[in-house]
Amino acid sequence: MTEPRDYRDTVFLPKTDFPMKAGLPAKEPGILARWQDEQVYARLRQSREGREKFVLHDGPPYANGDIHIGHALNKVLKDAVVRTQTLLGKDAPYIPGWDCHGLPIEWKVEEAYRKKKLNKDEVPAEEFRAECRAYAAHWVEVQKAQFQRLGITGDWARPYLTMAPEAEALIVAELLKFAETGQLYRGAKPVMWSPVEKTALAEAEVEYEDITSTQIDVAFEIVESPIEALKGAYAVIWTTTPWTIPVNQALAYGPDVEYVLVNCGGDAAMYLVARELADSFIARTSKEIPGDYFYRSEKEALIKGADLAGTIARHPMHHLGGFFAAPRPLLPGDFVTTESGTGLVHMAPDHGEDDFDLCKAHGINPVFSVQGDGKYREDWLWLGGQGSVINPKFNAPDGPICSDLREAGALLAASTDYQHSYPHSWRSKAKVIFRCTPQWFVPMDRPVAPFDYPVADLGGIGAAIALGVQADHTATLRETAMKAIGDTAFYPDKGRNRIGSMVEGRPDWVLSRQRAWGVPITLFVDRKTGEYLVDPLVNQRIVAAIREKGVDGWSDEAAPALLGPDYNPDDYERIVDILDVWFDSGSTHAFVLESGTWPELQSPADLYLEGSDQHRGWFQSSLLESCATRGRAPYKAVLTHGFTMDAKGMKMSKSLGNTISPLTVMEEYGADIIRLWALSVDYTADHRIGPEILKGVADQYRKLRNTFRYLLGALDGYTDAEAVAVEEMPELERYMLALLGDLDTRMKAAVEAYDFNTYTRALVDFCNEDLSAFFFDIRKDALYCDHPEDLRRRAYRTTLDTMFQALIRYAAPVLVFTAEEVWRTRYPDGESVHLLEWPVVPVAESDTARWSAIRSLRDQVSEAIEPLRRDKVVRSSLEAEVAISDMESLLREYRDLSEDFLAELFISGPVTFVPSTEAPAITRTTHHKCGRCWRHLPEVTEDGALCERCDDVVTRLDAEAGAPA
Repeated sequence: MTEPRDYRDTVFLPKTDFPMKAGLPAKEPGILARWQDEQVYARLRQSREGREKFVLHDGPPYANGDIHIGHALNKVLKDAVVRTQTLLGKDAPYIPGWDCHGLPIEWKVEEAYRKKKLNKDEVPAEEFRAECRAYAAHWVEVQKAQFQRLGITGDWARPYLTMAPEAEALIVAELLKFAETGQLYRGAKPVMWSPVEKTALAEAEVEYEDITSTQIDVAFEIVESPIEALKGAYAVIWTTTPWTIPVNQALAYGPDVEYVLVNCGGDAAMYLVARELADSFIARTSKEIPGDYFYRSEKEALIKGADLAGTIARHPMHHLGGFFAAPRPLLPGDFVTTESGTGLVHMAPDHGEDDFDLCKAHGINPVFSVQGDGKYREDWLWLGGQGSVINPKFNAPDGPICSDLREAGALLAASTDYQHSYPHSWRSKAKVIFRCTPQWFVPMDRPVAPFDYPVADLGGIGAAIALGVQADHTATLRETAMKAIGDTAFYPDKGRNRIGSMVEGRPDWVLSRQRAWGVPITLFVDRKTGEYLVDPLVNQRIVAAIREKGVDGWSDEAAPALLGPDYNPDDYERIVDILDVWFDSGSTHAFVLESGTWPELQSPADLYLEGSDQHRGWFQSSLLESCATRGRAPYKAVLTHGFTMDAKGMKMSKSLGNTISPLTVMEEYGADIIRLWALSVDYTADHRIGPEILKGVADQYRKLRNTFRYLLGALDGYTDAEAVAVEEMPELERYMLALLGDLDTRMKAAVEAYDFNTYTRALVDFCNEDLSAFFFDIRKDALYCDHPEDLRRRAYRTTLDTMFQALIRYAAPVLVFTAEEVWRTRYPDGESVHLLEWPVVPVAESDTARWSAIRSLRDQVSEAIEPLRRDKVVRSSLEAEVAISDMESLLREYRDLSEDFLAELFISGPVTFVPSTEAPAITRTTHHKCGRCWRHLPEVTEDGALCERCDDVVTRLDAEAGAPA
């Protein structure tokens, strides 16, 4: 008896060395090293030379620690932008950069000093700055390696650093543009001040937290008034900052507010409060003042706020003399409301914007009683040398302020139960105060006359200084910035309103900081006039000195040479403040995009991309700097992303232990998993990450990897000689190519809109639903069992090759390492996948609506087969015979659906048509199984015998191999 033939050697199973197990943590560093050895980034720049440019300007992270998950999201998004624009054929260079000055780095160096019990102020400034520079340089190198490990492409050998002397010189040059055009002024205004860090803070350096404060009601005795009933009464103020009472200089009333005099029993004192707030005042102070409250009938008439003009009170501590003995006028304030308190507001021009403006309008100046460390001056008559003023104990009801007010009979109520939001420094987490100090400001509402800069030789950077400043600057900075916002594209569009409302309402820009590590405010101020010196030759020498020596070029020793022979150094004050670090980063467009150091860049940038918090940070400082010096924004478009929360939607915090480190994720999963996560989430809003989310992303990755593994295996040995023209292909292949064309259109649209959530999900869904679960499933029989020369198999492999060429390109910006591994597996001697351009997808005509209905029918049949498979009536769908009902109408609608085609579509046994309206009927087949393709067909006479197709293929293969017939 002859043994049945083993047909396995006649079946064309996929063959590839590409492993299903990724092993990314071990594999990715080797791929990264190969890119560096082959200089892929440099070759990419050469290949795109002369093409349309696309410039994404990198917002600089601070160089002060390992990268966190927010860094990873941000850099991956930027990388996806650069790679997709490059894929479209554009010249899209990427120059990474770092913010190296300012408090974040100085604070870290100071922390190291404190641990060693050293005092920063006792170290020479140049030595301290050198330590800051070394600290920043260390973390630049650390972060550089970490960003590259994420697969971020760019010119890592030539990043920009704000602490590079050339950058510092250009930052100074930008500052001097403001000076030369009169866009700087020195003024004493209240600014947010950190007593812990001893410096002014920008709005972007402040975060708000809910706190509980002491609230007090304080009585100011009225000594003069045009209203007779007010003489001897008390004006009552309410405040949650008791520490400001020692700096009080006036009281404010609302001109349209109605006031009443509140009397407490018999001959008790009379208290002036707003009528609407009288009840709450009574409730707060009932334990402090004996007796029952009522309005004395002879004095119950309402007092109009405007009638309080000319009223004078005296400070509760007037007995101390000096500052406290001066009269405290009642002044009209439009900002006074009846929402809380007493309807009267005490004015301390040192510690509030409204206070400052109102007092200044009436000739009352700040007194600078609170020092930089938050303590009162030693010579202050009340509580001199004490503080810190924001210490809760200092402000408590039993603290020194309240105790002294109580002893003076002025404290009507005090409690520690007032809850409200309060600004904190986001670095030290300590509360900040409003403190009036001499600072340098850029006015938002001062018209700027037209100006033009001569192109002078400023140490090789004069051309950069002259760039773009010939615009007609007749509008105010606020007006120019608002127009620029209107001309900018925002992704998402709501960003326009966000930054617009901030610019519309922002105060003057405070440029100065009282720190050591930063770019100096390189101004000389005339000691007699108080005016800063504007001399182009002096400015030229200053810029050249900074370019040569960095920030150390601005010193007392250098002053005579910088001023030159025309000026006596003794006549000028050299400003020692440094620039707000936001001015540094806001000037990066000047020294990165325009200086010529990176000639591959251009200005304005096509895109700025950062977190949504940068609407008040880098986006805004860059906007203001550029509008003030160039009359336009430094960018054409702005993209913002939300913040990464933990799996429960909570903000990540080391104290909560819910942080996810990208370094740890890369060690466990690999960088491509982080990238797939970052480009899958809706990053325009706050989004989440956690262990379970990462597991889901890893599963998604495995499916994508399996798609490419199948493609590699199915295309083993494929050459162009096998290709079939689109018009000669079966309908299924033409339909799949039509789907690919639709995908291509959607992917391009997503790239143009920077919509990587849609981009990545479209890619994943196409691979999972259209390919793996549909096309691959249906055509595996043709791949395995058709003859290599058969049209159907050749058309399938041609389509797979087209799919591969497109999908590998789509995937490359997302899975940068895996795409390279896939590409090199198929083309081991080829160049990097990242040198490729956007695929050319052939046009294929197909009735996609018809195919949607066919796929729906397929789903119905699969659903009907599943219960029989579950109950083991059939072991596979090939054993299921399918009876399709109402086929006549189906044939009329979908034309040439044959039984053979449907059996292939369903991956089932024979399909028959029955005139019925019932759902597809499934039964176990009685036909024998082909020994090669395993299909159950009527023509197979016994199990193991061949069907007609397989018999023909085997005969041809045997003939080709020279086997006997």
